[in-house]
Amino acid sequence: MQRRTRSWDGNGALIPLTCLRPSSVPLEPTLPERDAMGGCAGSPRRLSDSEGEETDPAPRPPLQDSQGAHWKNAVGFWLLGLCNNFSYVVMLSAAHDILSHQRTAGNQSHVDPDPTPTSHNSSSRFDCNPVSTAAVLLADILPTLIIKLLAPLGLHLLPYSPRVLTSGICAAGSFLLVAFSHSVTISLCGVVLASISSGLGEVTFLSLTAFYPRAVISCWSSGTGGAGLLGALSYLGLTQAGLSPQHTLLSMLGIPTLLLASYFLLLTSPGPQDPRGEEDSDTAARQPLINNEASESKPGSGSPLSLQERWTVFKGLLHYIVPLVLVYFAEYFINQGLFELLFFRNTFLTHAEQYRWYQMLYQAGVFASRSSLRCCPIRHTWVLALLQCLNLAFLLVDVWLSFLPSIYLIFLIIVFEGLLGGAAYVNTFHNIALETSDEHREFAMATACISDTLGISLSGLLALPLHDFLCQLT
Repeated sequence: MQRRTRSWDGNGALIPLTCLRPSSVPLEPTLPERDAMGGCAGSPRRLSDSEGEETDPAPRPPLQDSQGAHWKNAVGFWLLGLCNNFSYVVMLSAAHDILSHQRTAGNQSHVDPDPTPTSHNSSSRFDCNPVSTAAVLLADILPTLIIKLLAPLGLHLLPYSPRVLTSGICAAGSFLLVAFSHSVTISLCGVVLASISSGLGEVTFLSLTAFYPRAVISCWSSGTGGAGLLGALSYLGLTQAGLSPQHTLLSMLGIPTLLLASYFLLLTSPGPQDPRGEEDSDTAARQPLINNEASESKPGSGSPLSLQERWTVFKGLLHYIVPLVLVYFAEYFINQGLFELLFFRNTFLTHAEQYRWYQMLYQAGVFASRSSLRCCPIRHTWVLALLQCLNLAFLLVDVWLSFLPSIYLIFLIIVFEGLLGGAAYVNTFHNIALETSDEHREFAMATACISDTLGISLSGLLALPLHDFLCQLT
């Protein structure tokens, strides 16, 4: 982008000069890009001057300014990943509590404070809730699935800022609605709000990464893993410490505020994709998704993709989409279909506490693997899908036969399950970013993020009848 500056010749006359902005300084988005993004997210610099207005020349910013912008964006995307998935994770961690009708006077909680486990179905060898925790999973994922299915068709027409505001408001509403709910139905409505927040936020922020260097994808993925760990751990820790689920949820209302602050105050203006040769370092690994890639151009700077181009890009994504669908189908079938049935009576943990520990350990594995991209990149993600399906088969046999003697063996398997799921997520999106041209990347990221949601939705639909069948066994 060129800017007009003013300078004087040797005789003191004003002469116009045009100069390129230094490459070390992130470019301001063009006017169409700024319109599409609803204004730049949290940028300290704004194009306040009209296009033809003359400005004074600015000195070349020092290297530390560029490094500061890099760290602000890295921290910003990490916090966005953390805050975006936090309510989603908390609702899944609270699923067993939400579906429990055990109440005591003065306790605004879905949990019986009595540590003695109570069987909901005395005729079954499993301690079953009347409704599977997969019901909470479906309420927590189906709205996300709808949003992600519709996103590639026209969500890009809505500016980024209103999307982020909507996501933050829905997250806060979910905590309030579930906290003050006195029925499962109202609680599930709160879970739906959490799903809308998470789904809209994920497709928005993953699309936004197309305007920044690819390193922010790793930061975003690590943040989403951190949301899993911190969300599950905070819910487990606060309830174990004696805080009621109602007050636990209310204590988390600062998370939506942090999400809005990270977007509007922390992120800098989108800059060039690769100001320091990032492209060159990955050239050897790059394998274009489609053969007829157009010349590289900045996302949002060209005309909208045609239906034919979208279809071509989608077909190129299938070898990443299918393995990620399988990974998430298997792991959430385990999480919401089998966790509740993997109940050990010979332990000091109650049934509800065992479920919370399962969720926390799973999220710990996810966080570790989503933060491991730099040290352990994986191109063949189908291997992760195969291992996750083997995990599902093994635990399904254990639910049927109950041959594992200790809950600690289950703990190890669940951590491994989380490692596989997190690695599949971060490597899938990293590989897509690596193999798509700049003009296709925003659409590709928005399209590929449907993979995990589709797998989770299918697992929830199948886990419900499985729950009913196993809970009828004597």
